[in-house]
Amino acid sequence: MIRYDDVYQIGNITKTHALRGEVVFHITDDIFDRTDSDYLIVEVEGILVPFFIEEYRFRSDTSVLMKFDDIDTADQAQRLVGCRVFFEKSKAAESGEEELSLNYFVGFQVQNEDGTVIGTVEDIDDRNENWLFVVTRPDGSETLIPAHEEFITDINHEAKTLTMSLPEGLLDL
Repeated sequence: MIRYDDVYQIGNITKTHALRGEVVFHITDDIFDRTDSDYLIVEVEGILVPFFIEEYRFRSDTSVLMKFDDIDTADQAQRLVGCRVFFEKSKAAESGEEELSLNYFVGFQVQNEDGTVIGTVEDIDDRNENWLFVVTRPDGSETLIPAHEEFITDINHEAKTLTMSLPEGLLDL
């Protein structure tokens, strides 16, 4: 069984395309193209289901025409419209990719270099050029931390921890 803790969202299926079962997949991360993965995970009626990729082609930087195995008609494809698409965190970590999507870190615990827990990454604020980790602190309050690689000193994929060296006073803002 695939768990939400083991995946991160990389896009949504927005509509069908043509009659042979293709869908238009709006992507926020092209990790499936940069790694060796035969399938993507689609949330169908609240259940995470693996769908094997038959073929795909990019329509633009954010849009992909995707054909899944065993989805051969427009009616079958229509059932996937509106579904969220995910990628396994373990496959992303194994890929050796130097640049992971920031969505990969949702669910990670953030800590200072001294081991003090800052909180858990709940979301990514990508509304402007400087992306931020939206972190829920242990007391339930929320803080924003710049998602800049200069601040990240260690990533433990197994323990799902992100160690950061933050400028003094940043967490007091």
